[in-house]
Amino acid sequence: MLPRKQYIEVVKNTPLVSIDLIIEDTEGNILLGYRLNNPAKHTWFVPGGVIRKNEPFVEAFQRISEAELGFKIQLNEAVFVGVYEHIYPTNFAELEGFGTHYIVNAFHLKLNTKTIELPKQQHSEYWWANKQELLAHEKVHSNTKNYFNEYKAFSHTQ
Repeated sequence: MLPRKQYIEVVKNTPLVSIDLIIEDTEGNILLGYRLNNPAKHTWFVPGGVIRKNEPFVEAFQRISEAELGFKIQLNEAVFVGVYEHIYPTNFAELEGFGTHYIVNAFHLKLNTKTIELPKQQHSEYWWANKQELLAHEKVHSNTKNYFNEYKAFSHTQ
């Protein structure tokens, strides 16, 4: 992990590669977290995180799932949705003059339970929302909504 000053320079000058986890329960509800930090602060968003330099993708997937969900998910348990681009006017450090650019690898995973103990470091609360709720809610970030507008496998979701 880079020191804060160096990471700020990376965010300022390069795109970040990340993984988003589209978690669906057995009833077709999608897990969303209410973001505590920028970018996307104070919006509902799917769990996810940044891949570190020289971190193998499989290990990044496990680390991010554990950090965001409280347990590790194996990459082969998820279905690749696609690559997305997320561009924000803000950054994690809340500094003026530059935003954040992500190249996102999105994955879909179905869980048998929603009684999991979810961490509170990145999200103040969690919500299992159906497709209509999340598409209609003004505080669900447009980048999260795009997964459901663009990915055909979610067309059956309630």
